[in-house]
Amino acid sequence: MPLSSPLLIGLSAVMVAVEGDAPRVLITQRETGEDALPFGAFDPDRHRTFDLSLRGWVREQTGFELGYVEQLYTFGDKDRETPEATLADSAPNARVISVGYLALTPEPRPADDSFEARWHSWYRYFPWEDHRSGRPALIDAHIAPRLMTWAAGNERRLERARAAFALDGIRWIEERVLDRYELLYEAGLVIECARDAGLPEPDVRLGEPMASDHRRILATAISRLRGKIKYRPVVFELMPDKFTLSSLQRAVEGILGLSLHTQNFRRALDKTGFVIGTGAMETSTGGRPAELYRYNRESVFDAATTGLSAPRKTAD
Repeated sequence: MPLSSPLLIGLSAVMVAVEGDAPRVLITQRETGEDALPFGAFDPDRHRTFDLSLRGWVREQTGFELGYVEQLYTFGDKDRETPEATLADSAPNARVISVGYLALTPEPRPADDSFEARWHSWYRYFPWEDHRSGRPALIDAHIAPRLMTWAAGNERRLERARAAFALDGIRWIEERVLDRYELLYEAGLVIECARDAGLPEPDVRLGEPMASDHRRILATAISRLRGKIKYRPVVFELMPDKFTLSSLQRAVEGILGLSLHTQNFRRALDKTGFVIGTGAMETSTGGRPAELYRYNRESVFDAATTGLSAPRKTAD
């Protein structure tokens, strides 16, 4: 049976870097002024694989040569916005499928200033996710009351709200970024929901909106990375060749949005064999010199090693 409408495939890239203690994502801007993830069409005539296509147009759009890349998810809901106008121009009635990718880099700067892509903290889009200085006031002052109003009389909704945003003494689960964003969207509390439904904007701005369903794709990437660093040593794809243990801990804390117990973090790290001291010292910070370490890539062949332990400094 022939398809009733054309099917177009696009590739979305969530490119993540850590600068200091800030996890950053590479953002482009649409003509409408909306922030967006780098996005390009898959051309089966030009590219043999999705991976080669992704690397090619990311290079063209941002000047970056991608290193570590993994596929996230395929986003194909029927009513999702067209991610890129040029795709719709080629087939106005097309159904657009977007394949999301997570890419990690230790270098958070565009190749040169001729590219319009810019790095932004991912907490610009998800301010309720950063608990390093304690529970964000935004949750209890604005999110929780509105969710309770939306969920009133519906036990299933109340249960979801409590679990997602750690209400009524429930423990905060940092990996549930996508669950929280989708709950806010369903409750009509993020700008994208109002935009997609043609309704007035919410009375409070919960993070910066993004084009199409790109904030959902970004939430998927953050959820994946927060979970994965606990069972795979992927965080080292975000670190320079040499680093201090303090900078490694800050990177992990930035990704998780949590403060970690330093002594317990280092004890657990020492057991993994992931890092090896170089004997060189970091003195450029002006403080007490700290030894520089490197990632021991051979440790991945040890079946006993997994990811990094993330012992919380205080209960959230």
